[in-house]
Amino acid sequence: MRTLKLTEETKKELLGNLLNRNPGSFSEYENIVNDIIENVRNNGDKALFEYTSKFDKCQLDKDSVKVTSQEIKDAYKKLNPDLIEVMKKSAENIRVFHEKQKRNSWIETREDGSILGMRIIPIEISGVYVPGGKAAYPSSVLMNVVPAKVAGVERIVMCTPPGPDGLVNPGTLVAADIAGVTEVYKVGGAQAIAAMAFGTESIPKVDKITGPGNIFVALAKKACFGHVSIDSIAGPSEILVLADETANARYVAADLLSQAEHDELASAILVTTSEKLAEDVSKEIDEFLKTLLRADIIKKSLDNYGYIFVANNKEDAIDAANAVASEHLEIITKNPYEDMTKIKNAGAIFLGEYSSEPLGDYYAGPNHILPTNRTSRFFSPLNVDDFLKKSSIISYSRQALSKVHQDIELFAKEEGLTAHANSIAVRFE
Repeated sequence: MRTLKLTEETKKELLGNLLNRNPGSFSEYENIVNDIIENVRNNGDKALFEYTSKFDKCQLDKDSVKVTSQEIKDAYKKLNPDLIEVMKKSAENIRVFHEKQKRNSWIETREDGSILGMRIIPIEISGVYVPGGKAAYPSSVLMNVVPAKVAGVERIVMCTPPGPDGLVNPGTLVAADIAGVTEVYKVGGAQAIAAMAFGTESIPKVDKITGPGNIFVALAKKACFGHVSIDSIAGPSEILVLADETANARYVAADLLSQAEHDELASAILVTTSEKLAEDVSKEIDEFLKTLLRADIIKKSLDNYGYIFVANNKEDAIDAANAVASEHLEIITKNPYEDMTKIKNAGAIFLGEYSSEPLGDYYAGPNHILPTNRTSRFFSPLNVDDFLKKSSIISYSRQALSKVHQDIELFAKEEGLTAHANSIAVRFE
């Protein structure tokens, strides 16, 4: 893992390198994705079943594309009962955390006879995409579905690719059942996004699509945005650890590797004020790589997007953390709570040496669907608000309008919109 002195030049180099991982950089796949979307949009189930046969080596039809209740029961039998209990505990933690985010509609009446307010209601149908095969993550099912349930979404549709045997990953199915998914369909890839965005004979059109996926899924979500709402165009996973001389090098190394193992595009960065910590972390990483199962993936990830930066002072280190705007930010310093107050950009912040990033991935309760590729500068973690829509409420009496109608007419005429002005004026002829 390369170790560099933190300077304006090396920081600029880092940010440029990280941008190479943005889904928008893979334009060579866009034509393929657009063709898939148009095919599904025009041919519905027929296109879905053809793609499922081609990509998943599985033959489906309208009678087998939807997961049955028996398949869900069978999935429970295939899982370790202890794991099922842990998933239930995790779901409850997620629910409790997101319950605190709920907001209610409000109305304000004024003495002049005007009434203003906001009506807040859930979307009708939410869609969630869940990767299949080796990339099946039941934890992401919980993180995507529970906030929608808390928001009050009545119908939650899930799409996930089947195996060649026509079955869905059992962990995915159990998590979907625990979280409260309404229906599950055996469809993956860009074609699943298109199906949820436009609807087919078997799969309903949804109002919003959330959930992670490969580059084809990410580009499909980007292409369908506007026809349907999406959570974000997620990029590869990333972590930045902000640490000083008080940090435990072995803990820091382990946390960096926890994200590097996702895939070759994952990013793991340490920014520290301690040269000794930098050296010790590098040694610990080398030792861990001798035993970790996904060592080959980790090595490629670290070679491509792994960095250890040594900063002159804490202020420079914090500036770098804000510039990177990492998906996951761990602060392992002498005063992590004080340092947190200076952080402006991060998807999720983990404080102290016992708040390792996987705590947030699996169990604590805050959502692990987080902004990547520096988008934490303007995006937030997936939350209850993502599944709500708001309508403004306006009601004026004649008395209330009479006091302001000339102001409105003047404003409208200034913009050259005389019909707007007339719409107010006719009420006082």
